[in-house]
Amino acid sequence: QVQLVESGGGLVQAGGSLRLSCAASGGTFSDNAMGWFRQAPGKERRFVAVISSGSATYYTDSVKGRFTISRDNAKKTMYLRMLSLKPEDTAVYYCAARHVRGYATHSSDYAYWGQGTQVTVSS
Repeated sequence: QVQLVESGGGLVQAGGSLRLSCAASGGTFSDNAMGWFRQAPGKERRFVAVISSGSATYYTDSVKGRFTISRDNAKKTMYLRMLSLKPEDTAVYYCAARHVRGYATHSSDYAYWGQGTQVTVSS
């Protein structure tokens, strides 16, 4: 069983930056592909970025060049560095884990989820 806890969300002005963290416990973190998803009010949960156990990464087009996903296996923590934030980035951000080394972009491919952290970008 894997437990995930996100932190680092908050209120920021457009153009600002935030770094989200996802601390994992249980399981073997280094063997798990990890992902970030987000859900805006009234919308479905959507893929943001993923990182494989070997640190290969993939991003949704709208965040490429602005967001960076990374992981620290020694700390069992995944990060999402977000720069040049826009109001449309406002959402609850969730981290997710799967017991597979390769990444996936569909939420249904992930078995474990955190509780989410709110990111609000004001214009």
